[in-house]
Amino acid sequence: MRKEHSTNAMNEQFLFGVCELNSAIAVISGRWKSQIVYSVSRGYNRFHLLKRELPNISEQVLGRQLKELETHAILVKKEIAGTVPIGIEYILTNKGLDLVPILESLCNWGKTYEGKEIAACR
Repeated sequence: MRKEHSTNAMNEQFLFGVCELNSAIAVISGRWKSQIVYSVSRGYNRFHLLKRELPNISEQVLGRQLKELETHAILVKKEIAGTVPIGIEYILTNKGLDLVPILESLCNWGKTYEGKEIAACR
């Protein structure tokens, strides 16, 4: 938890006020969030499917990143009726769906300027 009047908090508040790009980047920042959004958009919409798609992420980090994406209304959790135990799937909101082409554009930019083929972005 960041102190409300810390230098970091004040700098963040300043940057968010200067340009909405800074707050947008803050929503998707983190090592795994953009890949999680992209994976959910491709149908990997349950915890175990995401874990299989992203084997290097720990369950704790995956859970935390999903919760943060839910807090920012990028995705929502939905119970799957008729499953025992109760199954949960993650669904991108309109805000999340609008983010997917932006992530794809960033991926293409990365391919162009990094000179590497990134399999997950195809």
